Amino acid sequence: MPKKKLYNANGIVYSTDANFKNEEKPEEKTLRNDEQLLKVRLDAKHRAGKLITLVNGFIGTTADLEKLGKKLKSFCATGGSVKNDEIIIQGDQKEKIFQWLIKAGYKKTKKL
Repeated sequence: MPKKKLYNANGIVYSTDANFKNEEKPEEKTLRNDEQLLKVRLDAKHRAGKLITLVNGFIGTTADLEKLGKKLKSFCATGGSVKNDEIIIQGDQKEKIFQWLIKAGYKKTKKL
């Protein structure tokens, strides 16, 4: 279940303007698996030299992104998280994730 947001994404907590309206952008509908353009790459920046695998490019709701992240973490039998619209998987799991995404129907997946 996605976490409940207690604040606006714009960082606005309070306004003295009587006509102020909080405008949050609606979440995008999740595209079908074969329409997604996911990018899988390795990264070690700012992580003390430890490798992680990043999956980004997902278009859809945060709940669906978290479900995909949970499936990938379970398949790779490793830890990870979902932050800033990208899935972070611990370790060098690029090949495993790439193969899993193709089997799951993500046809437009790229390895970087």
